[in-house]
Amino acid sequence: MHYLIIGNSIAAAAVIEGIRSQDPEGAITVVGEERQACYARPLISYLLQGKTDEEKMRYRDQAFFDKHKVTVLCETRASHLDAGTKTVALDDGTTLTYDKLVLATGSSPFIPPMEGLGQVKHRFTFLTLDDALALQQVVKGDSRVLILGAGLIGLKCAEGLFGQVRSITVVDLAPRILASILDEKGSAQVQEHLQQKGLTFHLSDRVKEFTANEALLESGTIVGFDMLVVAVGVKPNTSLAKEAGLAVNRGIVVDTSMRTSGKDIWAAGDCAEAEELVSGQHKVLPLLCNAYLQGETAGKDMAGLTEPFNQAIAMNAISFFGLHVITAGLYEGEEKLFAEEGSYKRLFVRDNHLIGYILIGKAVERAGIYTALIRNQTALDTIDFDLISRQPALMAFAKSVRQQQLGGSV
Repeated sequence: MHYLIIGNSIAAAAVIEGIRSQDPEGAITVVGEERQACYARPLISYLLQGKTDEEKMRYRDQAFFDKHKVTVLCETRASHLDAGTKTVALDDGTTLTYDKLVLATGSSPFIPPMEGLGQVKHRFTFLTLDDALALQQVVKGDSRVLILGAGLIGLKCAEGLFGQVRSITVVDLAPRILASILDEKGSAQVQEHLQQKGLTFHLSDRVKEFTANEALLESGTIVGFDMLVVAVGVKPNTSLAKEAGLAVNRGIVVDTSMRTSGKDIWAAGDCAEAEELVSGQHKVLPLLCNAYLQGETAGKDMAGLTEPFNQAIAMNAISFFGLHVITAGLYEGEEKLFAEEGSYKRLFVRDNHLIGYILIGKAVERAGIYTALIRNQTALDTIDFDLISRQPALMAFAKSVRQQQLGGSV
């Protein structure tokens, strides 16, 4: 049996572990475009800050691949997938055959067409370790940084550069920062925190034209810069799946076993579009824990053990300059709002179940209890939800719930 994994990500590492839990001998080959083996991508902003280094960022080291008898091909791109002949062509002219295949191809930065962008010498994206290292090489104390995108990636880049440059300006077409995960009040709280650190925002605006060191915005504002970071969004890498005729929407469509529509082909991680627990809709869920669980599920299923993963939820957990933000689920239905200085909590309830939340600052404490309520679909009338809404605590749960759903001790 030859297992082939396209992509050398956290999802890929989980695939390997899933396979080896069932099949200790089958051949495994990993093909990855980056020069580094599997690393923790969310740590790249901490690399810029000097809080970590490349060695500490490794998610699985070489000993892991040796132990599991995995052949790893770094700096190699899969250029063509033929599902009929079960072959994958590589950009070096090599063709690999497989018995079972996982697409763990991740995502790529989305760069919209912008007039004059080609004139900008120091322009970057911020998704990979190499992106962070490239930024690190040109950062100077007097640099003016312009970041396009006030989402998760753009703001983590700003945090990584903070204190190392003269100024950081963020431009976004949306009327508020983190528009995809926060409501208006939550966004305003985070924005105020960032502005106090010295970041400048131009929202509801966009770049009309670039020159070498200036950006003319639609509003007429001119922003001078020495370094440009484009962080307006990402797109799942689905080209291999599309040309092979697999079902693809925004991502590669998979079932609860991570099987695609193609025979003996699975997908996992940021390229996969799986069913989200709360909405019941297929979504791309770019979160580390989802990527790992999807990969592990795919690996086990490939090797003969079907253990469906059907508890994926849309979730984000991040911090900016010490301010923690955690969000999950859907923002609809009845709501409970708790807002005070240094804390913001908004809970969403529908049909006697918690279906979503926004937590900022001190409100993130014991967020795992709220996540468990959503993931386990706990009926709220079986617990003291009024108490949990104000102050999450395990003792607000019935004994049976603590034991069966939350693993709480008696």
